[in-house]
Amino acid sequence: MRLFVLPEGVTTMHQSPLRHLLAGLLITCGACATAAPSDCPSAEFPVSTLRQLKSQGWAVADADRRQALALGLLACLSHPDPDLRDGLAFEGMSALLRGKLLTTPTQYQVYRILLAQLQSNATDAHGFAKPFAALVLSEIARADRLQPFLEPADRVTLVSTAATYVRGVTDYRGFTTGEGWRHGVAHGADLLMQLALNRAITGEQLDAIVQAAQAQIVPAQSHFYIYGESDRLARPIVYAARRGQHDAAYWQRFVDAVASPTPLANWGDAFGSQTGLAQLHNTKSFLRATLSLVNQLNDPAVTALMAQPLTAALAQLP
Repeated sequence: MRLFVLPEGVTTMHQSPLRHLLAGLLITCGACATAAPSDCPSAEFPVSTLRQLKSQGWAVADADRRQALALGLLACLSHPDPDLRDGLAFEGMSALLRGKLLTTPTQYQVYRILLAQLQSNATDAHGFAKPFAALVLSEIARADRLQPFLEPADRVTLVSTAATYVRGVTDYRGFTTGEGWRHGVAHGADLLMQLALNRAITGEQLDAIVQAAQAQIVPAQSHFYIYGESDRLARPIVYAARRGQHDAAYWQRFVDAVASPTPLANWGDAFGSQTGLAQLHNTKSFLRATLSLVNQLNDPAVTALMAQPLTAALAQLP
C-alpha cells in the first residue's frame, strides 16, 4: 500500500454556520448520507472510463460529475479485484481529496458513509471493506486537518471509531498474490496518524490514539509483521509526542510498557517459542522504527521526550 509521510499541516478556525448548512443538505439528501452506492463499478463510470480518468490524472471538468465520481468509487473500496479497489477506487479518492476537488458536503457525505462502514458488524467475506474504509478516512482526516469541515463532535466520533477499529483488527494479512492488499493495521495506523497531526485533537484524544496503536505493536496469533506495519504504527506515536500534550514521564511509561517482556518472565524466554520470537521481533521492529522516525524529524522537543528512552530500551533487548 502506498505510503504517505506528511509534515504537520496548518489549520484554520471552523465556521459553524457551514456545518449547519451541511446538516441541512444531508437531511435533504436522506438515506444517501449514510448509505454507500451498491454498484461497483457504477453505470456512469464503468472500468474503461475509470482507467481513462486515471490516465488523465482524475481530471473531471464538471463539478457535479466529480462529486458523483467520488461517491461511486466508494462501493469499489471493498471489491475483490485489487486493481479496481486499490489502483482505481483508492487512487481516485486520494487524488480527488488531495486535489481539493470535492465540495464540503461531498466530503462530509464520504465521512458519514465510511464511518458507518468502519463501525459495521456486517460480515466482510473478502476482508477488504474496513481496511480500505480506514485508508480513505485517513484522507478525509487529512482534508479536515488542512481545511476543517468536521465539528468537534465528529472528530470525537472519528477518533473513537478509529481507535476501536485498530484495537480490534485480527486479520493480519498484508499483501496476497492475486488479491492485493488488506493491511488493516497499517491502514488504521494511517488514520491515527492523520488525527494525531491535527491540532484540534485534544490531549485526551491523543492518549486514545496512542493506546490504540500500542495495542497492535505486538499482534495476536504469534504473527510476525513483515509488511512495514511497525513503521506505520510508529507514526501516530511520534506525531502524538510532537504535539507536546504529554510530558517525558508519560513517554517513559509508554516505552517501558512496550519494551516489557510480559507475559514472558524475561526476554531470554522469547527464544523458546514462536509466540516469544514474534513478540521480540515485533517489539524490536517498532522501537527501531520509532527511534528512526524521531531521528529523521530532528525536532529537539521530540528528541528530548523519546530518544533516550527508546535507545535505552533497545539496548536491553537481546
